[in-house]
Amino acid sequence: MTWNPFKSKKAEAEQPQASAKQGGKGRPTPSRKQAQAKEYRPLVPTNEERKARYKEEKKRLRARQDRQYEAMEQGDLRNMPRAEQLPIRVYVRDYVDARRNLAEWFLPVSLVCIVLAFIFGMLPQLAILSFVVVVLMYVYMLAAIVDMFVMWLHGLKPQLVAKFGTDKIKAARCASYAVTRAMNVRRWRIPKPRSAKRGEWPR
Repeated sequence: MTWNPFKSKKAEAEQPQASAKQGGKGRPTPSRKQAQAKEYRPLVPTNEERKARYKEEKKRLRARQDRQYEAMEQGDLRNMPRAEQLPIRVYVRDYVDARRNLAEWFLPVSLVCIVLAFIFGMLPQLAILSFVVVVLMYVYMLAAIVDMFVMWLHGLKPQLVAKFGTDKIKAARCASYAVTRAMNVRRWRIPKPRSAKRGEWPR
């Protein structure tokens, strides 16, 4: 066997190439331009993406509204909308719920009076009763209006001023909120009354 001085050099030159081929990924390395194109995201979303985001946002909003409405039905103050958690609103609700309000039954009484007036009006011998029923309905409406004025001017407003101060009270908004709640039947009010019985006045 003869010694070949060029053989070792050739083997040493071929050995790194073989090891490089064995350790490779089996695919060409992407260029910088290709990598940037792969990671590219358009600044303006497509119509499909916009619709998908809108549907997802609408679904989250509806779920949140359902949770808040359920909390108001159950009287869960912590999970109600932020507007209903305000101390002034809570005080107004508690005051109205503790009171007996004539306006609470105005809509049911008016409905009954209208039906009776219509029935009596169809019978000539009872026509006078139709007029009496209508007059009684307007008398009840006037009494309910006076009762709400008394509730606000001589009851709720002075207590709100004494507890929270004049600067923090928006009189028109608080009065509207109190009147709207007073016109609903107690068991149908939303948010649900915190006290089970009337007469439990807020402190």
